[in-house]
Amino acid sequence: MTTDITEITVVGDDDTGLVARVTSLLFERGLNIEDLDQAVRDGVFRMYLAVDTSEMVCTEEKLRADLHDLGDDLGLDVQVRFPADRETQQIAVLVTKESHCLEALFEAWANDDLGADIGVVIGNHDDLQPLAEHYDVPFHDIGIDGGQQDEEKLLELLAEYDVDLIVLARYMRILSPNVVFRYEDRIINVHPSLLPAFPGAEAYRQAIEEGVRVAGVTAHYVTTDLDQGPIITQRAFDVPDDADLAEVKRRGQPLEAEALLEAVRLHLNGDVSVHRGRTTVRENGDDYQLGLPEEIDEVTPDRPVDGIGSAVADDD
Repeated sequence: MTTDITEITVVGDDDTGLVARVTSLLFERGLNIEDLDQAVRDGVFRMYLAVDTSEMVCTEEKLRADLHDLGDDLGLDVQVRFPADRETQQIAVLVTKESHCLEALFEAWANDDLGADIGVVIGNHDDLQPLAEHYDVPFHDIGIDGGQQDEEKLLELLAEYDVDLIVLARYMRILSPNVVFRYEDRIINVHPSLLPAFPGAEAYRQAIEEGVRVAGVTAHYVTTDLDQGPIITQRAFDVPDDADLAEVKRRGQPLEAEALLEAVRLHLNGDVSVHRGRTTVRENGDDYQLGLPEEIDEVTPDRPVDGIGSAVADDD
């Protein structure tokens, strides 16, 4: 999304006439709608609008207030992100118990190699609170009933810290549409498989049981469909015949951290976009490792490929 576009996200209980009420308000204030997308999942309505405010006939503060008032009237949550709101991006990292991805994010941040601030770490257990405190980042435990998440508290924290990007650093809970819809294309997860293979829980174990020779990891945007969001980056590694679960995790976890960090950089730099469920890397794509390293090309055969065949071609 270009920086001169204002983004509006509307979320709430599904009802008739919601689209008309919101778009009418925008029209009356001189806004031009560049893009509009809407969806309903489990009774939750979501509408995303990208609007041009260059000919707006009111102030930004007035537009924001009017949209919030309309939201209150319709029982909707309305978020407005003007271009200036995205200049200093804030990250919320969601964690459970595994530290490797959070550690990689913190190290990049501490070395000024992230391009945004990690404003808060939110966990459904408190195991990683000491790591957050080491980097002087607030930590909040939203776990209830043995690790179930308090989504109402989660949404409150995301709003309190004015979060631009949510990073799931091995966060072992599924986010409901009520969360995903509010931050669509702004939630990045890392999954321990080469998606679309082995979605869901215990992906490494599934890989061992299926006898794969090559396993991997995937960083992707989160959608309401589990582990089916647009893929951003992937990494792969060999699985020896005698590898147990501990060995596969040992090989995979550093790549999880690397793939997630690269996906976060792509997003923060504005070098990746989503269209029709797939990601596209913009002109700076050569600056990133999206999949296997370039060195693999040296050992990857480039022939034969389907065709007449080199022997016949040589005879000609």
